[in-house]
Amino acid sequence: NRETPPPLLPRITIIFYFVCLLQINFVACQLFALLAAFWFRIYLSPSHASSAVRHAFATLFGIYFAVFCFGWYSIHLFVLVMMNYGIMNMASIPNIHRYSFVVAMGYLTLCHISRIYIFHYGILTTDFSGPLMIITQKITTLACQLHDGIGRQAEELTAEQNRLAVKTRPSLLEYLSYLLNFMSIIAGPCSNYKDYIAFIEGRHVHMKLLEVNWKQKGYDRLPDPSPTGAVMYKLCITLVSLVLFLTLTKNFPMAYIIDNEFLDKTPFLSRLGYLYVVTQAAKPKYYFAWTLADAVNNAAGYGFSGVDETGTFRWDLLSNLNIWNIETATSFKMYIENWNIQTAAWLKRVCYDRAPWYPTALTFILSALWHGIYPGYYFTFLTGILITLAARAIRNNCRGYFLSSVPLKIAYDVATWVVTQLAVCYTVAPFVMLAVEPTIKFYK
Repeated sequence: NRETPPPLLPRITIIFYFVCLLQINFVACQLFALLAAFWFRIYLSPSHASSAVRHAFATLFGIYFAVFCFGWYSIHLFVLVMMNYGIMNMASIPNIHRYSFVVAMGYLTLCHISRIYIFHYGILTTDFSGPLMIITQKITTLACQLHDGIGRQAEELTAEQNRLAVKTRPSLLEYLSYLLNFMSIIAGPCSNYKDYIAFIEGRHVHMKLLEVNWKQKGYDRLPDPSPTGAVMYKLCITLVSLVLFLTLTKNFPMAYIIDNEFLDKTPFLSRLGYLYVVTQAAKPKYYFAWTLADAVNNAAGYGFSGVDETGTFRWDLLSNLNIWNIETATSFKMYIENWNIQTAAWLKRVCYDRAPWYPTALTFILSALWHGIYPGYYFTFLTGILITLAARAIRNNCRGYFLSSVPLKIAYDVATWVVTQLAVCYTVAPFVMLAVEPTIKFYK
């Protein structure tokens, strides 16, 4: 065609197609990882393959998924992993957690900054920074647990720190497998190093089963729990979340709450109601990604957490959310404890439990820094500090007055549910809008 070519597509259109491609790659990788996980559990079980073979398979497939999904950007993952492997082997044990933390968080922050100057606000929701954030969690988790295991005395540790302490430096294969395995490289979650090694070596389920006296329950030997039921259940949640994402999220955009016509013509209470609706509509994509990631790990046989009071096998060791507790939360603390559970556990282990002062404030600030440098993140997490302290004070001083009768307790629960849900909506709206201008307009 010798005619004058049409002008280039606007930058935003190109970015839109790029984002769509990344999301398709993400879903394709996770679905293929699910199939690979079933195969891994059946044909590369600890009874059929050595730990080295399981480590190697998990690592190679993880690297392939990273390259397939993110192309040459995946080099950032490998650079950070190898930099911190050098630190882990050369740094002194008393400082290993500090050096690892500074390097991992520093590299992650530099990548966040570079994305701001290359791309516009609010795009690339599925890019290499997601896996980089998960790897940063794992690097700092391992460094802290290695410091606890070698550099501190047992009496200095809490019960949890003592249980998770790592006594020896991992080999290169173990290290790569923990950080880059195909089950968690795309969407996480972060797990503890000792739990992962126990899973690879075939001790993961056995250790949890030994916590129960099975002879009293009439068993002659330890049962063999299957994750199939848990995986099917989580895949159903994933499917429902996907349908909700394709309907609710598209029809109720967060941007509408700062539309001039909406603000001018809508009563205040109606605006609050719509804020709750659009916040609910923003959740399904997280439900989808995190539940699918959990299902992938369970399909591989990882994530068994023991037996509950009714004798049911539980596969929620790596679960990142509890949807029922989120939607029925009657306190801000209850809400955040059931949202992004593994990240909350990471923040507690590497920051809250080790902070010399103001642990709540430092933990929220670290969470904001880990998410990125968009101003909306800092509006959200700095507001979260105030909301947490206020909610704690109200609960400690007021809740006791409403426990004297059932009707009062019900009224208290209803009121605190409404306030909690609206407080969450108010807090997370800047997280979704990202930029300063819409956030200030929203607050006004």
